[in-house]
Amino acid sequence: MPEHVWVVRRIRIDMVRPFLADSEVELTTWCSGLAAVAAGRRWSVRGDAGGQVEVDSVWIHLDAAGSPARIVEFGVYAEAAGERRVSTKLELPDPPIDAERRRWALRATDVDRHGHVNNTVYWQAVEELLPALGIDSRQPLRAELDYRHPIDYGETIDLVPFDADGRSAVAFVAEAGAVRAVARVSRLV
Repeated sequence: MPEHVWVVRRIRIDMVRPFLADSEVELTTWCSGLAAVAAGRRWSVRGDAGGQVEVDSVWIHLDAAGSPARIVEFGVYAEAAGERRVSTKLELPDPPIDAERRRWALRATDVDRHGHVNNTVYWQAVEELLPALGIDSRQPLRAELDYRHPIDYGETIDLVPFDADGRSAVAFVAEAGAVRAVARVSRLV
């Protein structure tokens, strides 16, 4: 493992306007806040035909052993964050115990270099469920995802769609009911 590793703890994506006719995009990113072992990162993506996405995320800093580690030197990113603080607290609820489950087939290509399912693969599962949840992905949306524990290749994982405070959610649940991640999608108001 490298000396420093950053893992995503939580991410929120606001698709303000879909990129339907855009051929070029401009990306701006900055540090949105700091904590002892975490940093926030924001992205603003704008297309030449009006597409717009705003992303806010929290990343946890790990040491070479894979344990959370204090951020010692952060240079220009700390200057950008100023006094803003981030929290690593999980925000999305657990699914109901009796919620319906459906098996999620993992592929060898879903695994990152650490042997865990890549963060983008979670979004593929969420996107496949959108029509069944009555959500049109061409409309402005807010999508949130709390990563609780990594999913290792070879684990048996069920997708558990449920209602979370009037918004559509899906949990990634391992054997014995361990919730690995929770995503929630809603129309952006």
